Amino acid sequence: MNSHEKLKPAAFPRSAAYDPAWVLDNRMGPHPLWLAESLCELIDLRPGMRVLDMGCGKAVTSIFLAKEFGVQVWATDLWIPAADNWRRISEAGLEGSVFPVHAEAHALPFAKDFFDVLVCVDAYHYFGTDDLYLGNHFLPLVKPGGHVGIAVPGLAREWQGDPPSHLLPYWLDHWDFWSFHSPDWWRRHWEKTRLVEVEHADLVPDGWKYWADWDEAALEAGAIPADHPEARSHWVETIRADAGRSLGFTRVVGRRPTS
Repeated sequence: MNSHEKLKPAAFPRSAAYDPAWVLDNRMGPHPLWLAESLCELIDLRPGMRVLDMGCGKAVTSIFLAKEFGVQVWATDLWIPAADNWRRISEAGLEGSVFPVHAEAHALPFAKDFFDVLVCVDAYHYFGTDDLYLGNHFLPLVKPGGHVGIAVPGLAREWQGDPPSHLLPYWLDHWDFWSFHSPDWWRRHWEKTRLVEVEHADLVPDGWKYWADWDEAALEAGAIPADHPEARSHWVETIRADAGRSLGFTRVVGRRPTS
């Protein structure tokens, strides 16, 4: 199986319609369309809805959401200039549906209650582990009754102390991996605020396998920077050997109460 065939698993039929080379060219982490499609299985997106795509990276997920569900998307990111994302949006013919915004997660330039849905793919763990973030910066942007959803690298369960020995070298070299948490951790993290009703918190089914397939394909295509931990030749073997015992992708969906 070549790298492009690995990028069209049957579990993600919507994502399979997109050119794997385009996804690889715009890579910034785990396969964004797989995570977005998995998250959208749990959220009822309808044409005309206003959606915040927080931490959208190169707007790949924003383009996907607009094309697949007919929603309007505010593609918001700090690391990628809005002008760069506007070029990709224009190339996709979505100038009237996807709007690029350059903003930091704690300074979002949107009105309260403006969005129908908030989503964040492979980014929320960078800022959302803060106890104050959900209530002060994120949730107020969605209207009462609206949904918030995240899909992020995660753990099958929280550890007491250090990671398992086969993962410890990665955590020692990259302390930010401590932002990976289990579905149960994220559920408690949100529910304790009493601001959101968590409707779903789990691991993406077989997420570890798709993580390994994606990184293997990206390595074969030379799409992973040499200084990234996933560029290590044994990273994919580590994920496959772990086989979901420790690593995966956490997805969480909550609803802002109406009162």
